[in-house]
Amino acid sequence: MSILLDTNILLRASDRGHNMHAVATETLMRLNDDDQDCVLVPQVLYEFWVVATRPIDVNGLELSIDDAKLAIEKWTTAYRILLDERGVYELWESLVMTHQVKGKPAHDARLVAAMQQHQVTKLLTFNVKDFDRFPEISVYSPQEILTGKLI
Repeated sequence: MSILLDTNILLRASDRGHNMHAVATETLMRLNDDDQDCVLVPQVLYEFWVVATRPIDVNGLELSIDDAKLAIEKWTTAYRILLDERGVYELWESLVMTHQVKGKPAHDARLVAAMQQHQVTKLLTFNVKDFDRFPEISVYSPQEILTGKLI
């Protein structure tokens, strides 16, 4: 069974100065040690790029283009990418209508649609509550993984 890594996991693991850096990296190591199939979707990489290249004063990492590219290469070498496929839009549209999603949470619905397209039912994120509206998936925080909650 696969588990999708949310953008915030990659960002915290990439930012040595963040107070959740150690938790993110330890969680990724635990998943690796447990032979969990961690996966990414293109949206996670797009979002990573946006924050990684954004200035620090607007909550970014302020990486250069070359450093951001290297970081993405690191993540795509470490984890399998599930490519966007036909049908994701229709799944997304169904999710936003079924769960009455408005505004920014539509990005979360897009992740869930990609998960459904690829039959991924688990998500790792620091923002567990953002996905409460989607009973279609199981959502885990890094802290839950570190305490052995993932089954």
